[in-house]
Amino acid sequence: MAVQPPDLAANASSGSSGNRAGLGTGPGGADPTGAGPTATTPPGRNRGRGRGRRERTGRDIWIPGAILGLIMLACFLWPLVYRDLPSPTTGSLLHANLPPFSPGHLLGTDPLGNDIVARLLYGGRVSLEVGLTSNLIGLVLGGSLGMFAAFKGGWLETLTMRVLDMLIAFPSLVLVLVVSTYLTPSKLNVIWAISFFSIPTFARLARAATLRLREQVYVVAARLAGQRDGTILVRHIAPNVLPQLLTYSLLWVAAAITIEASLSFLGFGVPASEPSWGMMISRGQAYISSNPELVLIPSACLFLTIVCLNTLGDALRARTGAP
Repeated sequence: MAVQPPDLAANASSGSSGNRAGLGTGPGGADPTGAGPTATTPPGRNRGRGRGRRERTGRDIWIPGAILGLIMLACFLWPLVYRDLPSPTTGSLLHANLPPFSPGHLLGTDPLGNDIVARLLYGGRVSLEVGLTSNLIGLVLGGSLGMFAAFKGGWLETLTMRVLDMLIAFPSLVLVLVVSTYLTPSKLNVIWAISFFSIPTFARLARAATLRLREQVYVVAARLAGQRDGTILVRHIAPNVLPQLLTYSLLWVAAAITIEASLSFLGFGVPASEPSWGMMISRGQAYISSNPELVLIPSACLFLTIVCLNTLGDALRARTGAP
């Protein structure tokens, strides 16, 4: 009986064991029953999805941002650049109800002879001034109050937040109406009334962000180093809270413009000498059957501005990861 050499015997043994181990496998060692390694999503597809999401977010930022920029430029700069723009409140009855594209009146005039384009531009400036200024006041006062209460903690935080919760419990429009009733109708008083409503919201946002930040290592280290509370709030807390408040502020600018339009529509807003989009809608409803453009045009401007502000605010929240 012939005896195989040791190397051949080893090769035969390894080959047979390899065949036994490979039983039931297909080409390349794949399991034909499908019980092998599961398929994974190609990396390129994930990259494509991420790129598409970033592109959509980018469009949601620059498109409404560009529209808002054009609206603000038209409302704030056009009356200064175009010196021949008619006055929005001193029209003549001799030029009443002129149709669009009349000489010197692109969109015509209203029943009092006021140029519609001039009223749109001046009214947009008033509405934007009310929205931006009231939110700036609410952001500064409410943000400072929320950061200080959360940083100090204890009974001060509890008392402050309970008072703010009671204010938030009231419907916003009702609360602003109550405040504006006791104030003389003016743009400044409308700004303060809306600011009073926005302070609790910014305070709650600042408090929530400060509660997360006050236990961070750099804040604890600043405390151990003997820094004052005001210094810690200004140097370490506020720079991290402010970006989150700014992303929400765009949404509240839209809310403030809506509230101002509602107040002007109800007769509690800015005086007639300072027309706003809300007042234009209020005055135009009396002529809606004969001149519907007196309501439709300012309503379209108001709608476009609010949609752009909300879209831009949501996109910035998604981009920055704000909660």
